[in-house]
This record gives sequence, structure tokens and C-alpha cells, in this order.
Amino acid sequence: MSDPSMKRRLFLAGVAALAATPALAQTAAPADPAVAATPAAPAPVTPPAPVTPPKPKGLVRVSLTTSYGVIVLELHKAQAPITTANFLRYVDEGRMDHASFYRANHPPGVTDFGLLQGGLQNDPKWLLKPIAHESTTKTGLAHTDGAISMGRRALGTATSDFFICVGDQKYLDADPKAKGDNAGYAVFGYVVEGMDVVKKMLALPTSPTAGVGVMKGSMLMRSVPMKARRLG
Repeated sequence: MSDPSMKRRLFLAGVAALAATPALAQTAAPADPAVAATPAAPAPVTPPAPVTPPKPKGLVRVSLTTSYGVIVLELHKAQAPITTANFLRYVDEGRMDHASFYRANHPPGVTDFGLLQGGLQNDPKWLLKPIAHESTTKTGLAHTDGAISMGRRALGTATSDFFICVGDQKYLDADPKAKGDNAGYAVFGYVVEGMDVVKKMLALPTSPTAGVGVMKGSMLMRSVPMKARRLG
């Protein structure tokens, strides 16, 4: 016998047989040899109950349905409670159903990097009061690929409008060392499904004349309406 693994298996089997010998010696042999040769039925095994992983605390999912597909957001309520609660109120009260994606900001000729912006565009009929700014230095969240963050002017002016990052854009994070307005923007979640939908809309045609200031040239020729729903 040249197979070492086979020798090891036979050796272990022999050890098991020897370990059982004393118990067998104390039991009278049955009269019928056929009965003695019949192995005992194994004890029934109860399978373990399936383990359901705990649901992460402080995460809320929202779907944004558009004509180009569905985007699923995972909002970090525990880390950005003010911003998340504000967004969810727009969703739960049906206000965000009057919003649209209206701006695609990216370098010329590049459509896999940039910002896709959406919201109510300051429509007073649906707007809620502005919210306090939650800095990335406080939340620990960052403007990485798929991040959703609030648009604003001065601190404390954010209402309904938001943007989604395509590609890492950490220059939008707060930077206490920078001069001027260094508070950055308020990330409050990330896209977990539908980044392909975001990229489709980022690549849509823009108007060369629409928009004011930094927004000129990045406004979509045709805005894309959305329907927002909380998921569970």
C-alpha cells in the first residue's frame, strides 16, 4: 500500500475500532449473527435554523424611477440624520414626484465622470424649509463614486435639490484648511443599484445656452421626471 493518505485513513479507522472494543466486550453477543452484523440506525439530526443576518441600523433605501430605469439609494440616517430626514420627507409626502433630473455636469467629451443633478429647482409649491448643513467632517461620509449629496448656496440653504457623483470627487468634501467656504457639501447616502441609469442620464444632450453662471451649458435639453418611493 503506497498511498500515504489511504494508510492514514486506515490507521484512524483502526484507532476508532480499538476505542470501541471495551464497550463491546461488556455487552452479551446477540444470538443471531445477522443481527450483530446490522449497524445501528444513526440518531436523527436536526438541521440548524437558518441564520438571518441583522439589518444594518440607520440605513434607509429609496428608489428613484425614471424613463431610463430605476436608481436605488441607500441613505445613512445614523450618520446624516438631518439631511436624510429632509430627503425622506420629500419622498414620503410625494413632493419628490414633482422633481426631475435636469443637469449633467461633466468635462467636455467625458460622460463617465461628473455630477447628475436633480430636485424641484426651487419650485415654491413643493419646497420645505432649508435645513442645517451636515459637514462630511461630522458625518464621515465622502463624495466617492455613487454618493448622493445636497446642493446648496450658502450654509443652511439646502432644500430639495441634490446631485449624484459619477466617479470619486472628494474635492467636494469639507476641507477645514481651505480658505473661504470650506464646508463642502452634505453627503447622506450612496447609489447601491442603477449607476448605469445615472450614467445614461449624465450622457444626455445639454443646452449650450440654458442655465446661469456655473450651470450654463450643463442643463439638460430635456429634463427627466422621477418618482421616488421608500423601500421598506
